[in-house]
Amino acid sequence: MLALKKVIANNSTIYRREVMLMGNKFEISVVGNDPIWAGERIYSAIAEINRVEKLLSTFGEDSAVNTINRNAGVKPVKVNAEIYKLIERSLQISELTHGSFDITYYNDDTENNGVATTTPAVNYKDVVLNATATTVFLKEKGMRIGFAANSKGYAADRAKYVMQLEGVSNGVINAGGDLLTWGLQPDMEPWTVAAADPRQANQPFAHLYISNAAVATSVNVEKYATISNKKLSTAKPSNGFAVSQIKSVSIISPTAEFADAMATPVMTIGVNAGIYLINQLNQIDCVIIDDHSRIYPSKGISIA
Repeated sequence: MLALKKVIANNSTIYRREVMLMGNKFEISVVGNDPIWAGERIYSAIAEINRVEKLLSTFGEDSAVNTINRNAGVKPVKVNAEIYKLIERSLQISELTHGSFDITYYNDDTENNGVATTTPAVNYKDVVLNATATTVFLKEKGMRIGFAANSKGYAADRAKYVMQLEGVSNGVINAGGDLLTWGLQPDMEPWTVAAADPRQANQPFAHLYISNAAVATSVNVEKYATISNKKLSTAKPSNGFAVSQIKSVSIISPTAEFADAMATPVMTIGVNAGIYLINQLNQIDCVIIDDHSRIYPSKGISIA
């Protein structure tokens, strides 16, 4: 059901539709003056998100990711350019975060007849890419890759791209609380966090301008962080404040994929190291909030 949320003098309206996709609540908003046109554009976005979910799924014997995992330690697997580039970018983020972000994990499904075995310490460095042949090879048997940490952001980026191709100049995709915006609001004002998601109006950075940017937030709910398919202890971070002292980390980035991938790693490495890392990157910012509601913005953000 398409909901009419905001109408102003120039007849432009924000049309919003909420739907469950990829196990998350997505809200897709389009600025326009024709509800039928807006509904069709939103339908295109939903179709693209469903396509990405199927592409990155580990279910189904013909799934590309499943084929890569099944051939771990056996042989390289040729993949299409889209999968290859996504894995390549993921490994670059792993390098940037010194392994705090990692799409690899170990899952040995073989029978060992009751004999104890040692689990290999696999990581992103055990993924071998061949750009010429567009192949992916996982070095260790039992090694796996998964995109739980960045698939939602990638799907949002793709949905935005499809809608822009169809003429949507202004809109918002809210992927489970992570925001991706482009263009302007109907009143020609830039999008803010609160305008893109009124449920975040009480955030200390609710009035932060986020037009043509993505904001992904990782919240420390139970004193541990999950990266990809791994639950990591946060008792002894390598640098900065203990993760248990961090309430949330919000990453502002040109793409939802990068913001989605970076939010939890920044939380894992702590306030000091996290702010330092973000300050080294172009067009990337962050806001860290600790357990005492103190705010730590990166150098590109000014919060009153």
